Amino acid sequence: MSGHSKWSSIKHKKAAKDARRGKLFTKLIKEITVAARMGGGDINANPRLRTAVITAKAASMPGDNIERAIKKGTGEIEGVSYEEIHYEGYGPGGAAIMVHVLTDNKNRAVQEIRHLFTKHGGNLGEHGCVAWMFDKKGLITVDKGKIDEERLISCALDAGAEDVREEGGLFEIVTRPEDCEKVREHLQGQGVPVAEARVSMIPKSTVAVAGAAAEQILKLTEELEDHDDVQSVAANFAIPDEILEKAS
Repeated sequence: MSGHSKWSSIKHKKAAKDARRGKLFTKLIKEITVAARMGGGDINANPRLRTAVITAKAASMPGDNIERAIKKGTGEIEGVSYEEIHYEGYGPGGAAIMVHVLTDNKNRAVQEIRHLFTKHGGNLGEHGCVAWMFDKKGLITVDKGKIDEERLISCALDAGAEDVREEGGLFEIVTRPEDCEKVREHLQGQGVPVAEARVSMIPKSTVAVAGAAAEQILKLTEELEDHDDVQSVAANFAIPDEILEKAS
């Protein structure tokens, strides 16, 4: 799992860069809009929206942007209608990949996602072809240098977390999907500096990928994550550290 763990850390660093250049804001606005459309604009009654807003604030998104995104979702002001889709497929070396998409053009999105899979030696599959290889979990991240490990474990388990693990430069707290927000609130109430909290697809096991296939699958996941319609990418590959070091 070490190779997969380091990939998690690289993705976290990349998200910080995305925030600086505005790409993350676009993705967060889409998530806020869809969450408000599906569950209403009251963050106290809509856990998905509350998590999205907290994530946006942590990324220093201006409050006006957040408010407009909520109003677009509830229909108070005119906005684009996004469709939520999950694509599944295989990358080089046989690793499973799941792609979470929010798009205003489903036909364009599927063509472009399929093209990226094909371009990098993978193939887009049918719905359900790899979903069974993942568990849906709440995932809360904390920078390692900002808290004592024993204190974090104690706080997280007291709040109902399932597991706390070290992943590269991060601690990851794993929860049941429905407990993610409750655990996050408890941690923040205890002064734990939460970097991110989200519901994610976690691989049940990993597939070792090395050599040229490892380089290909990293390029594939990077280009998928850079796609404007892609919110997140989950994969079950484990790659040698030396290849990941080059990628970072």
